[in-house]
Amino acid sequence: MEAELHWALSDKVFVAHNAHVDLGVLGRELPAFQPARVVDTLKLARRLLPGRDSYTLGALVDACGLAGGLPVDLVPHRATYDALVCARLLSHLATPPGREPLTFASLVDATVGKTATSNAAVEVPATLF
Repeated sequence: MEAELHWALSDKVFVAHNAHVDLGVLGRELPAFQPARVVDTLKLARRLLPGRDSYTLGALVDACGLAGGLPVDLVPHRATYDALVCARLLSHLATPPGREPLTFASLVDATVGKTATSNAAVEVPATLF
């Protein structure tokens, strides 16, 4: 099972809010796992939405109105809810109002500290799903 999971995840992009926490958990369960790329929505939000009082996932979800339309049985700090609102946050960050949507390469650059204004083509084949 571990080999199948490793194979299924090996070329995928890992997206999470405060990603090092989730990567730590995965690392304990799948020691050889290394994602193709990591997109940390916490780091992205800090760079693309400067000046916020809080960058917790909950605060950003509230500030950006990202929880609308979710089933009432989904609650914060549970995997399904957090994954859905994290995906919504990524989409929100990638589509700034009044500007061209950011490319995947720009989002990765912003995650590692580069300016997220370039719309250069992605050179590394990777998928979000």
